Amino acid sequence: MNIANLSLDNPIILAPMAGITDLPYRRIMKEFGAALVFSEMISANGVVRNGRKSFELTRSSADERPLAIQIFGDDPEMIAETARLLEERAELIDINCGCPVNKVIRSGAGSALLREPARIGRIVAAVRKAIKVPLTIKIRSGWDQATLSYLEVGKIAAAEGVDAITLHPRTRSQGFGGKADWRQIALLQEAVDIPVIGSGDIFTASDAEQMLSETGCAAIMIGRGGYGNPWLIRNILRRRLELPEQTPDIAERRAVALRHLHYHAECFGEKKTVFEMRKHLCWYSRGMIGSSDFRQKVNQQQTLAGLRRSTEDFFTEMAGHD
Repeated sequence: MNIANLSLDNPIILAPMAGITDLPYRRIMKEFGAALVFSEMISANGVVRNGRKSFELTRSSADERPLAIQIFGDDPEMIAETARLLEERAELIDINCGCPVNKVIRSGAGSALLREPARIGRIVAAVRKAIKVPLTIKIRSGWDQATLSYLEVGKIAAAEGVDAITLHPRTRSQGFGGKADWRQIALLQEAVDIPVIGSGDIFTASDAEQMLSETGCAAIMIGRGGYGNPWLIRNILRRRLELPEQTPDIAERRAVALRHLHYHAECFGEKKTVFEMRKHLCWYSRGMIGSSDFRQKVNQQQTLAGLRRSTEDFFTEMAGHD
């Protein structure tokens, strides 16, 4: 899988997800085989105005490379300047044209841009002139079912110089409801001569295999299916090698959860780790006996030591039941 001059080991990419894909999460997913990992989306306004929080989102480490940084905004020149400022921190720059969150839409960014394909063209053209690294965009099908614009947007973006397009085949109005229409991924791949990356509803290795075979897309992007489940990536890769899938045992779940907790504390310190790792630890326990009680305990913890102890105790107890 190549995106311009960026060569990837396999066609599995970690999606950019606000509040999720920080450096510790990316490191875990990279360890399980993701070929390319994405930062959380970063505000062009925040970067240009030298916002410390925006630059913090670009924190990286050698073991997660290659890294893609995703930018959102609505002004072509500001997005281009942001891309120029961040270019040296990443192997790829991506423009978000699909986020359905109201706060982003109100600023004219994200999926609001799907109502203005010409503006997307101007943004892509400006960024393409500003940077040398590969450039991609991430889009949805359209604003709503009555205004599907993904083919028009895809053709415009390709003409203006993007090196790949990621399509999540739901409209802005759908949010994450309903079922992603993978047929749209196939139609977009037929319409452009650059790689299309498919996104949406990949929760099992079988889903991944099906998307690749049904749509002809060049790669797949893992989002919600990876929550507390980096083994999804490992099993996709194993299926591609015609090897049996591997279900993690309790010991492996425990080790990965604690490693993730360690990475987070190492990167962000105790206060932020206690607040942000609760959701991840709950996801790691999903589907296990006693997970409901564990979630309650985790969400009550106020210290890193308490969070670690609760996690160790839960998985040790589960190992005894295994």
